[in-house]
Amino acid sequence: MRASTRLASLILASAAVLPALAQTPPGTTHPWQAAPPRLTAEAYFTNLKDGDRIETPYLLKFGLSGGWGLAPIAQPGRAKSGHHHLLVNRDLPLNFKQALPFNDQYIHFGKGQMETVLTLEPGTYTLRMLLADQNHLPHFVYSKPATITVTKKNPTDPKTLSVKGLALQLEGPVVKRPFRVQFHASALNVAHQAQRLPETGHFRLTVSPASGAPVVMDFVEGQTEVWLSPPAGSYGLKLELLDNLAPGKALTDAISASVRVE
Repeated sequence: MRASTRLASLILASAAVLPALAQTPPGTTHPWQAAPPRLTAEAYFTNLKDGDRIETPYLLKFGLSGGWGLAPIAQPGRAKSGHHHLLVNRDLPLNFKQALPFNDQYIHFGKGQMETVLTLEPGTYTLRMLLADQNHLPHFVYSKPATITVTKKNPTDPKTLSVKGLALQLEGPVVKRPFRVQFHASALNVAHQAQRLPETGHFRLTVSPASGAPVVMDFVEGQTEVWLSPPAGSYGLKLELLDNLAPGKALTDAISASVRVE
């Protein structure tokens, strides 16, 4: 049985960019951006929770909160950045000043990946996400443990599950302020624009009200979510992943969604 996700994925057709965009300078926040309700940053699973029963291969997706961003290990990122690690049947390290090991129980995603395909055999496992810096020294940014049961391993080719593309996740088509917008990139790598790494990108979100100029927000420091508090009304959202080496170039098709804010 597939794990149920807490958040509805609202993926619609790509929308054309409207004129007269209200561009937010990179590295700054727009007045519609709200502080996260929780002060503590967290790495987390977006489509898996404690107690889930799944079949493998299973495409597992990661999120990152609190204004933190992804930074591949090739170069240092800003202070609030790192890359994901998946811990399999391991507790958090006792020494956060010691680099994480490389083995089947500490799986590194040093290119800025936001997902992996689980190929675990049937059985019970405890999984946890942990963020670490370019030297693999862990940050105090991690998930709660999720104990899951793999009920069956199918003959599906794992390579077929991760297809290049984007996703927007919201709590639903109608939300109350503030609300979270989560970004996801499949088979693509996210990084700081300033790192200037080939084959990496950063997210851009365009928020279009029913009337008035659309607002463009560039997440050039590798952020993968934002909390918004715009005025009540209906909005169109468009998500892009822009090439960090070629300004304005998209790495894949944009996606769009609609939301009503109460």
